[in-house]
Amino acid sequence: MSASGPGQTPGRLPESVRRWLRPAYVWRRLTHNLLPKLAALAVASVLWYVTTGDRRANVEQGFDVPVTVRDTTGGDERRAVASLNPDTVRVTLSGRPERLSELRGANIEAVVDVTGVPEGGFNRPVTVTVPAGTTLTRRSPERVQGSVETQLSRTVTVTPGVVPLEDGSLPRYATSPADVILSGPSRAVTTVTRVVTTPTALQPGESREVRLLALDDRGLPVESVQTRPASVTLRRQDRGEIPIKTLRVTLNSPPSGLRVTSATLEPASVRVVAPPALLARLREVAGRVTYRPGTSALTVQLDLPEGAQALDSVSVRLVVERVPGATPSN
Repeated sequence: MSASGPGQTPGRLPESVRRWLRPAYVWRRLTHNLLPKLAALAVASVLWYVTTGDRRANVEQGFDVPVTVRDTTGGDERRAVASLNPDTVRVTLSGRPERLSELRGANIEAVVDVTGVPEGGFNRPVTVTVPAGTTLTRRSPERVQGSVETQLSRTVTVTPGVVPLEDGSLPRYATSPADVILSGPSRAVTTVTRVVTTPTALQPGESREVRLLALDDRGLPVESVQTRPASVTLRRQDRGEIPIKTLRVTLNSPPSGLRVTSATLEPASVRVVAPPALLARLREVAGRVTYRPGTSALTVQLDLPEGAQALDSVSVRLVVERVPGATPSN
């Protein structure tokens, strides 16, 4: 049983509803104030088009951006990041086509901050700063790996690395500068035992710019280190002749309480190679042995100034006896 309102016949729709079922009424309502309605529709359409214009005009573009390391830890030790993986990230920006076409990877900043990170491996997020007029959509990867290493520097004297000569000559070489600064991760720098020039053959008086190699105690190159400068001037100082001179060998005196009754040197003189100026000052070569009573055959230790080298080894046959009544010395 349905309820009926005043002026309403039971079982029939209300008049306010039935009038919308008549086409003539609907048409009158639609055409009523038609121009203002059309104007309002046009204004709304324009506003929607303007407010969504930037969204419709934006496009996306990807860039390969190198990762920059930031470290403001401070302190006395110098630090560096090694084995950064990856060293570039793929950054996707959205913006207007004309704006994106102006950009390059160098215009975008991708930074991994290792401030306060202890020495050793790390896995850190990458922070991307984008240019004005663009929006960061995504970056890949979002984190990078690497290791923080303490840097070490020390001064090393350069050793000339030369090609052996077949003519038997004894060339002399010098480098300029004579010392270089070796730097790199401390774990690598501490393994370097010498810095040499790359093997080079020079004619007498010739000089050449040559690169340097850092070697370990096995003679193998040490990676991850640098020399400053990276190359030196190698010069052959001799004129091709052998600066050689034969000098007599003299022995040190025996201690008190002992006397030498016989000393036979073999050989009695040695050939010495040295720079001509030094060689001209040498008159003899001092030899040292340890005296003890009795007969003995000993190797003589030759005392030569720095820069001189003996080409022969010397031995001596000694007969030593105690002096009667003398107190043996220690």
